[in-house]
Amino acid sequence: MSKKIEVCLTPALIDLYDIEESIVVVIDILRATTSITYGIENGAEAIIPVANVEDCLNYADKGYLLAAERNGEVVAGYDFGNSPFSYTKEKVGGKTVVLTTTNGTKALHLAQKRAHQVVIGSFLNLDSLCAYLKNQNKNVLLLCAGWKDQFNLEDTLFAGAVVNQLRQKFEHFDDSSVAAEDLYLLAKDDLRKYLHKSSHSHRLAQLNIEEDVVFCLQLNICEAIPVLVGERLVKLA
Repeated sequence: MSKKIEVCLTPALIDLYDIEESIVVVIDILRATTSITYGIENGAEAIIPVANVEDCLNYADKGYLLAAERNGEVVAGYDFGNSPFSYTKEKVGGKTVVLTTTNGTKALHLAQKRAHQVVIGSFLNLDSLCAYLKNQNKNVLLLCAGWKDQFNLEDTLFAGAVVNQLRQKFEHFDDSSVAAEDLYLLAKDDLRKYLHKSSHSHRLAQLNIEEDVVFCLQLNICEAIPVLVGERLVKLA
């Protein structure tokens, strides 16, 4: 089978793609998929993505950690939000986290409806993710969570990094894959410097979480690949 790789630049476009036989990689670099990867790496039993803040409350008083973020900030009354620094071994080891975020959890639910498999990508697990995708006889869709259904730079850069690694193993690329890879090659020597241009970087700067941004751009500090099984993200066996 000649495998194809495609990049969906925003969840608003996902209906244009046939993904029933594809592995969909959900990408929300700042910060949901980074935090999910880090949490699973650090021994979280599962992370349950839910669409709405109210949905989190259905899991209250059941021994779960509740995490809710909107517009970059922790929602009042929740254990934590979307910062990777909340997903340490001490906090999440052996626990199940129920998570809702502005963009990432929405993208996950859209992918889940039709995809053959849904996995999570971040710079933290770039190499292990690419090694896995190379060995599967499946098409790949890289789904950028974007920002409120609009294109964003950081997710597209990561998609480009994946395309760059998988180029030898896939035969068909769409134009958004080409563009994503070109952007990544422009930015790869200093991702943080390049992302100073991005709108989301400015939003996060106003929230004073520069250290989160720097953390999210680290390469290959995790080997875990979170995979969606039913409603739960767990470590891919």
